[in-house]
Amino acid sequence: MSSFFQGLYGERVKDLRPSPIREMLHLVRRPGIISFAGGMPDPEAFPVDLFYQAAGIIKSQGKDVLQYGTTEGYAPLKDFLIQWTAPRMGRKLEHDEMLITAGSSQVSDLLCWALIDKDDLILIEEPSFLGVFLNMHNHGAKFLTVPCDDEGMMVDLIPEKVERAQREGKKVKLCYTIANFHNPLGTTLSLERRRKLIEYAHRYGFAIMEDDPYGYVRFEGEHLPTLFSLDDRGVVIYAGSFSKILAPGTRVGWCCGHKDIIRKMAIFKQGVDVCTSLVAQAMVYEYCRLGHLDSFLPKIIDHYRKKRDAMEDAMRRHLPLEKLHWVKPQGGYFYWVKMDGIDCDRLFQVAVDKQVAFVPGKAFYPNRDGGDQEIRLCYTFASPEQTDQGMRRLGEAMREMIR
Repeated sequence: MSSFFQGLYGERVKDLRPSPIREMLHLVRRPGIISFAGGMPDPEAFPVDLFYQAAGIIKSQGKDVLQYGTTEGYAPLKDFLIQWTAPRMGRKLEHDEMLITAGSSQVSDLLCWALIDKDDLILIEEPSFLGVFLNMHNHGAKFLTVPCDDEGMMVDLIPEKVERAQREGKKVKLCYTIANFHNPLGTTLSLERRRKLIEYAHRYGFAIMEDDPYGYVRFEGEHLPTLFSLDDRGVVIYAGSFSKILAPGTRVGWCCGHKDIIRKMAIFKQGVDVCTSLVAQAMVYEYCRLGHLDSFLPKIIDHYRKKRDAMEDAMRRHLPLEKLHWVKPQGGYFYWVKMDGIDCDRLFQVAVDKQVAFVPGKAFYPNRDGGDQEIRLCYTFASPEQTDQGMRRLGEAMREMIR
């Protein structure tokens, strides 16, 4: 029997694309499976006791924080973020240059509501984070993909791509990039390329969404300037999140940009969810006010540095190195492994039979035309012992396919 709603769906439902990672979770949740698939933080890194202390704000200010809040965000949290993010932003922001969101993923949604009409083009790294580009696709966007190397997006290819699109009468409105510890690539965009990307945005008139959920989780080396701090014309919208520096269950993020685009996004947010949970915002603020963000963040970073090192060591011990290439990430959550002559879909089936899972690379290509011999591995969730065992199993699966 067909659904009653079959004749009522809008045009966008006809080309609706679900997340392939969410669709495959039932496979990797089987007992005994060692999963490097989901990009999940380790619950052992959650500051449970410290965040419980922050819950005291409900007792002291419950009559305020249990009420509706302003769409733009809880003012004390914004005050904290304006101070705390100033070194990365290059200056202290004004209140009307910041919007508190339900995680950084909501930033892309609100930005699409404000900017994207059907068939507008978005410049995007290839591969990229599917959670965002699927949302952009469902808004009606098309993608102008830019390939990547070990230094991230190959930005020198942008002028030719944009000029060709403009000759064809198409609008390139936005560039989406994860400049630091890219998901899925693990790469970091070089300073020279950051400057060029800003230059091209100014020249061709497109905005940039700088998605930076992993930027504070740096294991070694110096922080590079954000695109936001390099931009003097207000074309960059910066998105940050507490998901990786506190816990994803808070569902609290923020974005910064010119007050005009922030205002438009806030108006759309009024209709989407009224405001980000004021209870969550208040608890996150109290956690920060008590000094826990600054005191506990180094422990999170050290925890994941050890996990990154454990995966690096296990990969080098167990995988067929002559057939593989990857970049050792300086932060974040992910390895991106390029394979020579190994099909990722077939490898996935063999690997799952051996009780280990990853995400096939095809899932991360916006136009679904690549990734046949690439895979993403997340090192944050499994224990070092599980990582070693999982890499041994994955190495066995790879060698079976090489024979």
